[in-house]
Amino acid sequence: MKKKIYEYVEVVVTALILALIIRTFVIQAFKIPSESMVPTLKIRDHLFVCKFIYGLPIPLTDKHILKWHDPQRGDVIVFRYPKDPSIDFIKRIIGLPGDKIIIKNKQVYINGKPLIEPYKVHSNPMPFSSMFNSTQDNWDTPRIIPPDSYFVMGDNRDNSRDSRFWGVLKRDYIKGKALFIYWPPFRIGLIQ
Repeated sequence: MKKKIYEYVEVVVTALILALIIRTFVIQAFKIPSESMVPTLKIRDHLFVCKFIYGLPIPLTDKHILKWHDPQRGDVIVFRYPKDPSIDFIKRIIGLPGDKIIIKNKQVYINGKPLIEPYKVHSNPMPFSSMFNSTQDNWDTPRIIPPDSYFVMGDNRDNSRDSRFWGVLKRDYIKGKALFIYWPPFRIGLIQ
């Protein structure tokens, strides 16, 4: 009987260790809590995030090792919110290190060229306003993205608290790249 109990405990402990390793280093599930990424992601969508694509995370730190891919413009990422690192956010990378960004009448310009964004929506038809702050849709001066930092925005621009409000995102805050929606079943698919 003791041998049987030991075998069950061994199986459970091994499964928990494997689950912890997978969740820490490989893939993690997230649930969308807000409408900031509509129409790409909807409230209550469940998705998987690849945690090692930008490098292997070092547990209990913000650091990564073995960085094999840099985050790219257009990637949908999960990251620790810079104003409260206990909260995870999800947004799309718009600006890369060294980019010069300006926003005029809700149009984003990268290095002087308009950014083509088929995924974005504006729920507020007013060209000079946002539900948060009208200056966020019109900048008088361009902003340069510093090294190891990114400019992120929600796809639902008029309902997103993003880099326009709290600044650039440091690379070390990025947890991973959103891969695909797994729930609800009628929404299953890759995230683009």
